[in-house]
Amino acid sequence: MSARKPIDAPKKSMTEKILLVEDDPMIGEAVVNALADAGKAADWARSGWEATGFLSENKYDAVLLDLGLPGKDGMSVLRELRAKDSETPVVILTARDGLDDRLAGLDAGADDYVVKPFHMSEVLARLRAIERRRQGAQAASKVLTNGTMTLNCETKTVRLHAPEGDKEVALSKREFDLMEALMTRPGAILSRTTLEERLYGDGDMPESNALEFIIHGLRKKLGANAIGNVRGLGWMVHKGRAAGR
Repeated sequence: MSARKPIDAPKKSMTEKILLVEDDPMIGEAVVNALADAGKAADWARSGWEATGFLSENKYDAVLLDLGLPGKDGMSVLRELRAKDSETPVVILTARDGLDDRLAGLDAGADDYVVKPFHMSEVLARLRAIERRRQGAQAASKVLTNGTMTLNCETKTVRLHAPEGDKEVALSKREFDLMEALMTRPGAILSRTTLEERLYGDGDMPESNALEFIIHGLRKKLGANAIGNVRGLGWMVHKGRAAGR
């Protein structure tokens, strides 16, 4: 079955890509709109079969999965996904609140379980927690690279690779946190909200130009083109593109 073309959240202004699998139109529309407000693109599948089509054609940063779906239920979708893909995070959104249901969902491979009715702030917090765990696991590998720069997560330094020789640059804590977020996903555009949450968490309120100040300092250290800006969308590091050119 060919997946329906997503029409609910325009991707050109988004960064992270989420698949929502939900047959209730009111819940689905509310979740898609909340994801868009949070800077996340959303494909919306209204059935288990449609979800299978989306998953076969796209790569997602996370899946929000209802269990009570028409045609093919959410557990079947989850099991099929895990048989092929052990990495994509899955958060179950369901009215089934029994302990056995929770355990069955987690044992089948879900990363988290949210019971309806829910508040979107909780769902977004769960997605942020999953992203932090994912980044932490990747950071444990000690190095991140985009082909032309290598970030050492232990020494908090960047090694610039160039024909004339490598150069190692020390980073401040804020500079390292920002580069870690960008280097975890080379080629992906990260929004201001995503980067500020990474740098400051949910507590501190940064100055309006604090992020630009950190990026300016990194460009002075790493090269003018080390961090790219996509106007109105966010910032990124390129894949395999030399810094400073």
